[in-house]
Amino acid sequence: MPKPHDPLAPYRLAAETELDLVDFDPAAKPCSGGDKAADKREVEALALELDALQNLFYADRRFKLLVVLQGLDTSGKDGTLRGVFGRMSPLGVHTVSWKAPSSAERDHDYLWRIHQQVPAAGEITVFNRSHYEDVLVPLVNGAIDTKQARQRYAQIRDFERLLSETGTVILKFMLHISKDEQRERLQARLDDPEKRWKFQASDLQTRAQWDAYQRAYGRALGATASPWAPWHIVPADSKTHRNLMIARLLKTSLQALPLRYPDLDPALAKLKVQ
Repeated sequence: MPKPHDPLAPYRLAAETELDLVDFDPAAKPCSGGDKAADKREVEALALELDALQNLFYADRRFKLLVVLQGLDTSGKDGTLRGVFGRMSPLGVHTVSWKAPSSAERDHDYLWRIHQQVPAAGEITVFNRSHYEDVLVPLVNGAIDTKQARQRYAQIRDFERLLSETGTVILKFMLHISKDEQRERLQARLDDPEKRWKFQASDLQTRAQWDAYQRAYGRALGATASPWAPWHIVPADSKTHRNLMIARLLKTSLQALPLRYPDLDPALAKLKVQ
């Protein structure tokens, strides 16, 4: 029997490759049936399923899950956290938001601070930005050259291999938006007094470097895609589709694990609480 067609296969990178993001349409909706309301209902249903799977994952305690969310400003990292992970119990799920390294962190190698925040047994950790900032930003801004960038790609691959070989499942998502969509979202932030605080003057500088960042992302994703830490390019012009695609991929990954509840004391089966 032929294998069923997987519409998400073209968006999954599991080996080093030459990559140009222009080949991926940010407005594509490979997971959508064409009905936005139905897509939203599926996201809600998946959020409940993911909560149940997360409880089992936490009880099992044999695995760790690291989810990496990367993308340019306004690509939807915070929205993904709310829409996909917002129903999960904080008992076994936590988020780490990465900013520019502190002076103390700069006194160590760039992966030192990252390693301290990877998940422990039974935990799901979501990186809002990640160690990839330490190759993307300095490369675009000229703090490192292409030779140093290639060194960091290799170091990151080895780091992620270490995590994988010691029990961490790694899912990496690149939230891919168009330049026009980013413009609209940045303007919406400026126009909304409740969201204006999220706007930074540096957002405009980064936007002016759009083409350079697209090239940097292409190189980084192509150089660090691996079987143990694959990349998924998520078309993210549609917020609903972005959440739907990530939720589906997360559910599939959790269901592929041989999760089970731990064995309990048989005497508990007959215990009656008075």
